[in-house]
Amino acid sequence: MAKTRTLVAIACALGFAVSAAHAQQTQGAGKLYRYVDERGKVHYLDRPPTEAAGKPIDQLNRQGAVLKQGEAPPTAEQLAAREAEKRRQQEEQMRVREENRRNQALLDTYSSEKDIDESRARAVAAAHDSIKDSKSKLADALKRQEKLKAEAEFYQKRPMPAQLKQEVQNNEREIAIQREAIEKKEQEIGSINTKYDEDKRRYLEITRAAPKGSSIAATQTVSAGPTAASKR
Repeated sequence: MAKTRTLVAIACALGFAVSAAHAQQTQGAGKLYRYVDERGKVHYLDRPPTEAAGKPIDQLNRQGAVLKQGEAPPTAEQLAAREAEKRRQQEEQMRVREENRRNQALLDTYSSEKDIDESRARAVAAAHDSIKDSKSKLADALKRQEKLKAEAEFYQKRPMPAQLKQEVQNNEREIAIQREAIEKKEQEIGSINTKYDEDKRRYLEITRAAPKGSSIAATQTVSAGPTAASKR
């Protein structure tokens, strides 16, 4: 009796093994591969066609039903469009990271609107001091110019001494330098106000956008990684 049960068990095991092997063979043999060559001819194969590399290959069962439809390789236009989109996304990420960096630098520089106003006042005051200094130097040069003109009148009918001629040229150069310095500093005051207006606008925009109780850095959309705080 025990011998009979053993024989039955062995037979069952062999039957399962044969069935599994048959199912595996049937599954592998049940697929067909279809592709179209350059001349438009349709090919059916029972193996993946290595000769159809780069072409869309459909997988079918033995009844002709499509199991998996092959995708055509992208065209040159599609590849170019994908590359352009990739570049656009990279540029956008770089723009956002740079904006976040500038925002963080702004927050590291100022702790309040008052800080911005005080920094503006100091910068404008320094420009005005520079203008005042240049105007003083210009006034001295203009006085010197009148004196040199008076001296030069003695030499209208004869050659002017080289030293006097050099002094006149140097004085004229000094007048031009100081006038240019005044003009630049006056323009700089306008640039200073524009800069601090923009800093204040961005500061208010950043701080007002941050939820209460959260850090400003948490509102950044893209992290550029840890960087050293930069003071402007």
